[in-house]
Amino acid sequence: MAKKGKVKPKVKVKSKAKSKPKAMVRLRSPLLEPSRASRGKAKGKIKAAKASKRAVKKTAKRGVKKTAKKTAKKALELNLEKVGEVTHYFPHVKAAAVMILKDSIKVGDKIYIKGHTSDFKEKVESIQLDHAKIAEGKKGQEIGLFVKSRVRIGDSVYRI
Repeated sequence: MAKKGKVKPKVKVKSKAKSKPKAMVRLRSPLLEPSRASRGKAKGKIKAAKASKRAVKKTAKRGVKKTAKKTAKKALELNLEKVGEVTHYFPHVKAAAVMILKDSIKVGDKIYIKGHTSDFKEKVESIQLDHAKIAEGKKGQEIGLFVKSRVRIGDSVYRI
């Protein structure tokens, strides 16, 4: 029996307004998510790390410039003359194909090979041209030299 003074509670009717799909609703748990203060600290650390990476890159670029200058000075100190350039390397026989740009290279000459990763001196033991041993390679010839270490295309060959 219902009394006249009491009013029945209104039942909420779900509106058909657009709401976010359940997949996009993000539940926040204080245990799983860091506090705002710690998030700010983390962002600060990330920014500091990025800034230090930039500083390292800048100093690396400066270092490259300095090493290039040092190499040029070293070449002047040793009184080197560039006589050729490496055009190919054969790893199985440890031989380099060298295009002679100036002068000549003879058996017994001391040479200095300098490149991005190569940097060594050695005495010329043998020279080949078209698989035949020769005593001297002249300007314009592409000769084969036995080398003690790996060389790369574009490395410079200097006579000491």
